Amino acid sequence: QLQASGGGLVQAGGSLRLSCATSGRTFASLTVGWFRQGPGKERELVASMSRSGGYIYYTDSVKGRFTISRDYAKNTVYLQLNSLKPEDTAVYRCASASGNILSADGSNVRSWGQGTQVTVSS
Repeated sequence: QLQASGGGLVQAGGSLRLSCATSGRTFASLTVGWFRQGPGKERELVASMSRSGGYIYYTDSVKGRFTISRDYAKNTVYLQLNSLKPEDTAVYRCASASGNILSADGSNVRSWGQGTQVTVSS
């Protein structure tokens, strides 16, 4: 199970940090990441990190602003959101997969966390 937290309301240009903790003992063997779905938009893979941390993916719109990281001791993955824009408003969900990558369409997701709302006001 994945437990996400850290969403909220922030003004444009502000920052938030999302956290996603797992109670399982397989965290180190999982690829982890974050999806989001904004109002009227399709679900989008925002960022992912491979099991070893050696491969990191960001969707183009967040490159240079968001940072994904993981703490193996705490079985937690983080998403640091900086320079937030109104178009970043969405429900963010963490996810994990057994493979080396997280499919952009979510087809290989093994576990989903509950959504956490991020709202960016202009």
